[in-house]
Amino acid sequence: MAAASVVAGVALVPNWSAGAAVVDDPTVDAATKATFQKLADAVFTDRTDALVDGGHKKRATSGFSGDVKLSATQSRQENSALTELQGRKSRLAKLGEKYSAGSTKVTLDATRVTGRTAKADVTETTTLTYAKVKGKEPKTTGFQAHHELTFRADRHGDWQLTDVRDTDNGYLAVNQVAKQPTVAVKASPADDGPPSAPRAATSWPGPANPKNFTASGYDYKAMVAYAAKYWNNYNPDYPDYNGQGAGGDCTNFVSQSLKAGGWKHVPGYTYDFHKWFGNSEIQSDSFVGVNEFSWFALSSKRVTSLASVYQLDLGDVLQMDFNKDGSKDHSMIVTYRSPQGVPYVSYHSTNTYNRSVASLVASYPTAAFYAYRT
Repeated sequence: MAAASVVAGVALVPNWSAGAAVVDDPTVDAATKATFQKLADAVFTDRTDALVDGGHKKRATSGFSGDVKLSATQSRQENSALTELQGRKSRLAKLGEKYSAGSTKVTLDATRVTGRTAKADVTETTTLTYAKVKGKEPKTTGFQAHHELTFRADRHGDWQLTDVRDTDNGYLAVNQVAKQPTVAVKASPADDGPPSAPRAATSWPGPANPKNFTASGYDYKAMVAYAAKYWNNYNPDYPDYNGQGAGGDCTNFVSQSLKAGGWKHVPGYTYDFHKWFGNSEIQSDSFVGVNEFSWFALSSKRVTSLASVYQLDLGDVLQMDFNKDGSKDHSMIVTYRSPQGVPYVSYHSTNTYNRSVASLVASYPTAAFYAYRT
């Protein structure tokens, strides 16, 4: 397959959050940086458009002239990714979800060159507009994702894009192809054994199980407001676990949101899953760990398991086990529920706001889901 060329002329957007920690290389000239950024924008715009109802044909792999091309291998990988995303769009349509428009902007955060190899860190900011299929979906869903792109120059000095690597923990952006997370927070259970959670069904619709918003005494609106404020603007009063090797910030973010709505600390040893606390200085394993949170929440009776993911409502928590190995990998909090009964979640790693549960089910059809009523 012949290598394809990049589309030109994409506007830059503000860098809302930093990518991976790479020192920008001053030897890379502005024109080369601009072409790196333009190709990244084209690649990720193609992926977004693959999910949009009536989206235009791909650009990054279609005969445009430019200074940087996709390698033959990367071109095949991008075609494979677009095919997978088009299948995801079909699965979403069967679940009653469509996107009427999409917008992707890419910021070049940093570059470095070693010989004929260049690394470019980029921040992708994507917004998808929900088509009103069922009537009262939220207006949009959005996320920020970070990627490392590898470019190689031939003996003539012409660059080719040879690899795209997602650098966020979780790999859960809606326009990313499903990958197995490499980082999950795990710990040894306490001597008395942690409680297990039953899996939640994912078939639509779920059985009725309306939430009583006054019985618990928690402020669910405050939980939602906190999540809406800090989904992509991290609260400096807490540590950020989304850095390299930190394990991911998803459960830390969920715990902060629950705390904002009235969950109280249970002080004690950090590794005891019966305890739950977190501030700027110290956090219990249950405050930041996916499995430990589940063990604490169930054993303390602060949550009960739901039979279906479609029973989730404001302030409830959804967890996923991507490969069904018995260890949960990701935590999310519900920030919207449509009148038609579709919950929408927000989370860190990758920072995402109001993503539908139907989208998660369609994107990860082989994963195990765990739904908790708070």
